[in-house]
Amino acid sequence: QVQLEESGGGLVQPGGSLRLSCSASGSTYMIERMGWYRQRPGKEREVVASMWNSGDTNYDLSARGRFTVSRDYDKNTVFLQMTNLRPLDTAVYYCNAQGTPYGISMNWWGKGTLVTVSA
Repeated sequence: QVQLEESGGGLVQPGGSLRLSCSASGSTYMIERMGWYRQRPGKEREVVASMWNSGDTNYDLSARGRFTVSRDYDKNTVFLQMTNLRPLDTAVYYCNAQGTPYGISMNWWGKGTLVTVSA
């Protein structure tokens, strides 16, 4: 199994920046993709950005141009650099890892870190 632990959430003013980190441990060889989801108050969990082991990335439209996902493969860590934050970015941000060990699709989740964008 894979364990994920996020850090870096907090309170930031509109227009500000924040960097989230997520470290993976355990059977990290199973990971094919790491990224970030978020759940805004009263909304479903939604994908924000992800990065494959190949380096290919995917971004939600709301994140493009403002957020950057990156990985440190040696440290099994994924980052989300968020800039020009807006109140609508307020959410619990969850680290996610995906893989297909033994041909079975697996998802692993962190516990989440709260990001609040407010003046």
